[in-house]
Amino acid sequence: MHVSGERSIGAETIEVAVTGDNTRVAVLPKDAVESALDVKAPAQAGYLPRSTSGVFIGREAELSALRDSLTGGGSAAVVQPERTPAQTISGLGGVGKSALALHYATRYRSNYTLVWWITADSPESILTSLAGITQRLCPQSAQKLEPDQRAAWALTWLQAHPDWLLIFDNVEDPEHLAPYLGTLSGGHHLATSRRATGWQALAPMVSLGLLPSDEATDLLCTIAFQGAAVHSEQREAAKRLAHDLGYLPLALEQAGAYAHRTGIDLDAYRAHLALVLGENRDAPSPEQTIARIWDHTLSAITDRDPLAVTLLQAMAWLAPDNIPRTLLEPLAPHTIALNNALGELHAYNMIAFTTDRQSVTIHRLVQTVLRTRTPAQPHNDDTKPTAPGRAEAEQAVRNALPSGYQDTAAWERLLPHILALAETTRTDNAPSVDTANTYYLGAQYLYRQGRDAHTIALRTAALAQYEQVLGATHPATLTSRSNLALAYQAVGDLGRAIPLMETTLAQHEQILGDPHPDTLNCRNNLAGAYQAVGDLGRAIPLMETTLAQREQVLGDSHADTLTSRNNLAGAYYTVGDLGRAIPLMETTLAQRKQILGDTHADTLNSRNNLASAYYTVGDLGRANPLMETTLAQREQVLGDTHADTLNSRNNLASAYQAVGDLKRAIPLIETTLAQRKQILGDTHPDTLTSRNNLAGAYYAVGDLGRAIPLMETTLAQREQVLGDTHPDTLNSRNNLASAYHTVGDLGRAIPLIETTLAQRKQILGDTHPDTLTSRNNL
Repeated sequence: MHVSGERSIGAETIEVAVTGDNTRVAVLPKDAVESALDVKAPAQAGYLPRSTSGVFIGREAELSALRDSLTGGGSAAVVQPERTPAQTISGLGGVGKSALALHYATRYRSNYTLVWWITADSPESILTSLAGITQRLCPQSAQKLEPDQRAAWALTWLQAHPDWLLIFDNVEDPEHLAPYLGTLSGGHHLATSRRATGWQALAPMVSLGLLPSDEATDLLCTIAFQGAAVHSEQREAAKRLAHDLGYLPLALEQAGAYAHRTGIDLDAYRAHLALVLGENRDAPSPEQTIARIWDHTLSAITDRDPLAVTLLQAMAWLAPDNIPRTLLEPLAPHTIALNNALGELHAYNMIAFTTDRQSVTIHRLVQTVLRTRTPAQPHNDDTKPTAPGRAEAEQAVRNALPSGYQDTAAWERLLPHILALAETTRTDNAPSVDTANTYYLGAQYLYRQGRDAHTIALRTAALAQYEQVLGATHPATLTSRSNLALAYQAVGDLGRAIPLMETTLAQHEQILGDPHPDTLNCRNNLAGAYQAVGDLGRAIPLMETTLAQREQVLGDSHADTLTSRNNLAGAYYTVGDLGRAIPLMETTLAQRKQILGDTHADTLNSRNNLASAYYTVGDLGRANPLMETTLAQREQVLGDTHADTLNSRNNLASAYQAVGDLKRAIPLIETTLAQRKQILGDTHPDTLTSRNNLAGAYYAVGDLGRAIPLMETTLAQREQVLGDTHPDTLNSRNNLASAYHTVGDLGRAIPLIETTLAQRKQILGDTHPDTLTSRNNL
């Protein structure tokens, strides 16, 4: 059972896993599920990106291997097996993995009912791409659904319809695909990845190397001469240039485009490159190879359209995929200039357009070179920035920020680019309050979406900028530091959260004074963190002090005062002082209902806590209805996967278990555990609570084969995360000892019970109910 500190599924809805393994679920209206089952894909349906060059040469052996691997696999592949073999292409950046996957999809498109390209560098981007299937096949349903629901609709459709091809491009972690490969069995999965490890249990690999000399020469000639007759001398020159470029497809495409665009002789171009070959001429890295052609290409583009270079350098700092034209518009004087500049970049194979031409993509290797390569400084001008394009990218993102948080579509389009800026912040780029504010707003959007755990990168970047520009004790810096600490707490990283909170509280006390509302907020947060690590000796006095100060400064019914009252009641509950906890909870709930309303998140929090307290004293007649009501309201108000909703689901499952209704309890606990693992992480304290509860439920039905290993895992994780004497750790130790006793393993049970009793006496006191339980067990 879980008491929260601060900070309805209708009859016609169905829960659908959106990650394939129940680790993230969305609630779909029944009519949406029915449409997913009934909608047929039109002929040649799907989405494929455009290539930069539009040219594909060779790779016939690899294409044949792909086809054999995807369609072979024995009879299982022919009869729509449980899991069709997936295919992974590994290799260097710029070696042509995505081009090979795109060419395969184009060649065999008529063999599939649907072909869909998925950006797969993170779990979130996979879900976003899957949601696009819903928008394409059933736009009327897509308009009514949230992003997770659109992904759930797409997965429902894929499970119900065979013969599709999903291409997962640029997979950063093979494990991100495991749920889909195991659940979606009616079609083919094709992945590209720079990682050559981690695929053994998921998919056979085709290792993609550099192009053979002849094929590299063919590619270079095709792009450079655009169908014109190629004389033997020109082909020999192309062969020599291909060698110098290391037979890297991306470099060949860009060099060919440069030669075609400028009309330069290939030997003359090669001679220019020789000036910048350096010591690694015979064995260059992909970055060095691209860098060789870089100055010439940029110089040519600058002569034709300087704006194109400005746009390219700005795009280097954004996410590589789906950069909207609208995001780039403020960098151009007018739309025609923007279109001309993008067209110039496309002509040099620097970018590719999406199918609708409303967005552009840039190769990740090109971005790497742009970010790290310092351009020559003309006229000995050492005042130019060493991160060209960075300021323009920040300005473009800043101009695109939505005015509020309601336009989720606009935020979801912009977030990858905000995150890209945060993750590539350079120490030699001038910090600014404007940039810090951009990161702050992005983090606040995620926080409002219940994704506080995903805000750490943005909050860290914001804090660094505020500290550099405003100083360590400016109010904005203090707020930023406090928010980062809370984000760490949200992911269970209290080792980093508490020192940040202690520092922030001391600074608030010094700068703003002891009774200032912000100081009281910091004190409240620190007390909650102490409670989370089981340090009730420091938590409760701090909570009592904060409550008294808030009553004096803010008044008895202020929202913050009610928060302190709620938290103190929760702390009393934790130490087993139900005589003080329950009246305080009842008072807080009544006040919140009156002041905030019946379905306010804080009111729901109070209702949840009171239900937990009733449960603890055995008053299930009042506890269970209150829990059911709270869960339904939280699902409706906060969403199905919000941390507080998961808390209610966990509590209701415990209540069902307490009355012996394990048929309802176990599925609810299993769902909650899977969701918490996905949203909070595998070792978050709430995830550990769910794992502990599931082990207890298995124990209750006599399934010791599953209960004991789960208990052992939970105990080990709690010892590592919470510490050896945290109340939850002691609870796990007690449960494992009981399980050992049940199977007759007294050699392990008795020492564990003795240890638990001694620790509970020391930590909780000799008469605490948990201490009495341990004494009884012994």
